[in-house]
Amino acid sequence: MTDIRRSILWIVFSVSLVMLWDAWNTHNGRPSMFAPPAPKPVAAAGSAPAAAPAAGVPAAAAAGGTAAAPTAATAAPVASEKVTVTTDLVRATFDTKGGDLVHLELLKFTDANDAKKPVVLFDQSAQRVYLAQTGLVTTQPGVSLPNHFSVMRLLPGERVLADGKDSLSISFESPEIGGVQLTKTYTFKRGDYPVQVTHTVKNAGAAPVSPQLYLQLARDGNPPPGESSFYSTFTGPAMYTDASKFHKIEFKAIEKGGAEHDKSADNGWVGMVQHYFASAWLVPAKSPREFRTAKISDNFYSIAMVLPLGEIAPGATKEHAATLFAGPQEEKKLEALSPGLELVKDYGWLTILSKPLFWLLDQLHKVLGNWGWAIVALVVLLKIAFYWLNASAYKSMAKMKAINPKVMELRERYKDKPQQMQQEMMRIYREEKVNPLGGCLPIFVQMPFFIALYWVLLSTVEMRNAPWIGWIHDLSTKDPFFILPLLMTASTMFQTWLNPTPPDPVQAKMMWIMPLVFSVMFFFFPAGLVLYWLTNNLLGIAQQWFINRQLGLNK
Repeated sequence: MTDIRRSILWIVFSVSLVMLWDAWNTHNGRPSMFAPPAPKPVAAAGSAPAAAPAAGVPAAAAAGGTAAAPTAATAAPVASEKVTVTTDLVRATFDTKGGDLVHLELLKFTDANDAKKPVVLFDQSAQRVYLAQTGLVTTQPGVSLPNHFSVMRLLPGERVLADGKDSLSISFESPEIGGVQLTKTYTFKRGDYPVQVTHTVKNAGAAPVSPQLYLQLARDGNPPPGESSFYSTFTGPAMYTDASKFHKIEFKAIEKGGAEHDKSADNGWVGMVQHYFASAWLVPAKSPREFRTAKISDNFYSIAMVLPLGEIAPGATKEHAATLFAGPQEEKKLEALSPGLELVKDYGWLTILSKPLFWLLDQLHKVLGNWGWAIVALVVLLKIAFYWLNASAYKSMAKMKAINPKVMELRERYKDKPQQMQQEMMRIYREEKVNPLGGCLPIFVQMPFFIALYWVLLSTVEMRNAPWIGWIHDLSTKDPFFILPLLMTASTMFQTWLNPTPPDPVQAKMMWIMPLVFSVMFFFFPAGLVLYWLTNNLLGIAQQWFINRQLGLNK
């Protein structure tokens, strides 16, 4: 048993040293062993979307033929221009080439690296490419239709959401291509991130057409700027159907051509996910649709939803309404938008515990009005819920501390007879009714709850720019003066003193060294997470001190 504990401690200690070395490298400007690889260059903003999107090759079965993929050749040889729309929540830039949304600033959220700038979600620059695109394809051989390469005409209208107005619309009209004209209208609403996107398809030709509408998100495979090297969050495409539920798709799976996901359904959505923020194409009504992922070019990927619009007779017009969500992962609001959309807020395999914990945290915030105090209150409630389980663990550790002098004396007496020493130690444990592992089981039982809470705090966008007290102005970033990490280290050291000293001198030294090593990680963790661990430590110390006092061990 002692050997097992020693092995576990050495493994933990070795991992800690590796992380300490990695932190030192990062501090001195060297690449982290745990951070994602250096961002790969992406295609120039003007040329990145030059390949056919995933939506450009719908299944032949959809209409009994082979689809014509959109190509740059279908675009009119006219220079495109950029136009910007500003509302109370966003600043959105569109390109008349395709009527694409090519830049989106979230005005209520500050950039992780520069507090004077807003968060940029969509972008088309030398550093990043992340776009929302739509267009038409068809399975009719030899027919080209307006798509995201077609240069469109910007229709007149307001570009700033005026005071007293609740909505603002911007429209783009394509030239007739293949006898079809496409008009895109984006409608922004005050106080709302979802954008209503209406596609109006007019058949100006002499023959019927059967177009398919693709709704696509395309981005490079680089992680968002400002990501931590001490914890990782998912960045990449995601989708949802009633059959398969929420499904994340790795960029590397698309790269290898082996991305597994539903190919068709009569429901569902597609999206792009990153830490705190997401985008998604939503179609509320049940209707046939296909799901496509593709590598467009080097380090540039797409996920798309393709919807058949049915046959449109000559002179007829058909309208299709979709919703483009692009904004923060506010769980309650996402739940109301579409089934499964709240799952872009990724809790991992402990979602079943994390969701009720977030609900409780949210209720506490409504009462207390401060996310920092809500964290403290939630940890207090968890400690109360597990009080008797913790009491059992602390009593076991207290008894181990009480008999520790006898164990140390045995180790000295039988230091040359390890087998007899083990037998004598087991005899003492039986006589004193002490289980050496009695302090471990309650901890293992509680561990899933505290890991789930860890992911809640790490994933909750409401923590961004949320103050606690004094010097803590943002619970999602590290403590600027490292006061919380220092307090957490001190509390862990004090907790170590309260615990029984391991009989093995090497283990005893490690028990004092490990808190110092672990503290390095917490110096770089978000303040909200450190506050959670510190509160947990302090409450644990209080309970353990009280139990030790009852047993007369606080000496």
